[in-house]
This record gives sequence, structure tokens and C-alpha cells, in this order.
Amino acid sequence: MDHPRIAPGGLKELGLLNYGFSTLAGRVIGGSKPNVFTTLGRQRKLFRGWLYYSGKLMPGGTLPRRESELIILRIATIRECEYERRHHARIGRKAGVTPAQLDHLADESWSGWTARERTLFAAVDQFVDDKFIDDATWAELAAHLREPELIEFLLLCGQYDSLATVLLTLKVQPEDQGTIAAR
Repeated sequence: MDHPRIAPGGLKELGLLNYGFSTLAGRVIGGSKPNVFTTLGRQRKLFRGWLYYSGKLMPGGTLPRRESELIILRIATIRECEYERRHHARIGRKAGVTPAQLDHLADESWSGWTARERTLFAAVDQFVDDKFIDDATWAELAAHLREPELIEFLLLCGQYDSLATVLLTLKVQPEDQGTIAAR
């Protein structure tokens, strides 16, 4: 097992506000303090700005919550970011993502996906792989989403593609792998 490059922090490293938020977040999602928060929270001021922005995208965005989770899970799958995948599989189930959908995240041709979901996945794939969406895929996406939703879709993809990079680079471990936060 890889060890995190920066260990999750405790009260001393996070400060009262970030520590309290991390504790509350763990209770809300039904687990321990998320290592993503106890790691990134060590950069105290930036963490709070990042949380605000992230919260405006998910859960505060205008895209349906289940679809936002499918988008995030597809990004995590493409990027092979196990932390992001596990974290959002749990959240996604609460938002209506089914076990069968979780099992088929890497298979965009699965018969269980709607035409809209296949279009979202095609756009996610291009965004992550090429950092661009071609005109044909954009036209398909625009047939399903209004302009504000198109912008939100791009920002959501950018946020979670970037977060996957950070999590992978810092080697943030899923909570169930026994990483122990500083006390």
C-alpha cells in the first residue's frame, strides 16, 4: 500500500473550523472524517474557498444530483482514482445511482444507460482525455442541456478531473484502508 505524501491532519493541523467541518462531513456521508478534507484542509484558507466552489457545483448545482454523481464517477473511473470512485460511489448511491450502474461505469455502451447518460459520458471522456469537446459531441450535449447547464457540466468535469490529479499525486488513501489521521 502506498503511503500518503501528506498525511491527513488532525485538529492541530486543520484548525477548529476545518476539523469541525471534516467531522460533520464524515457524519453526513456515514463514515469517518474524509481524508480528502483532512488532507486538503491543511491549507486552511484555500480549503474553505475550494469547499465553497465545490459545493456550488455539487450538491448546489442545477444538474440533477444523480447525473452529477455519474459524471464524477465516470471521471474517477477514467482517471483510475480509487479514492474519488469509492467516495462518490457511497454518495452516488444516496443520490439514486444503482449498483448495476456502478458496475458499468467503464462501459458506455451498456444497455442500462439512457441516451442522455451516454451523451454525458461521451462528453466526459473527451473532456478528460483531450481537455476539449469536439463539435459533434458538443451538439449532442447541447441537445440535452441548457446553456447554464453546459457551463456547469464543464466546470464540474474540470473540478473533478483536477481533484483526481491532486488525490493521485498526494496518494490520498480511502478511509477504509486504515490511514490514520494525526491526532
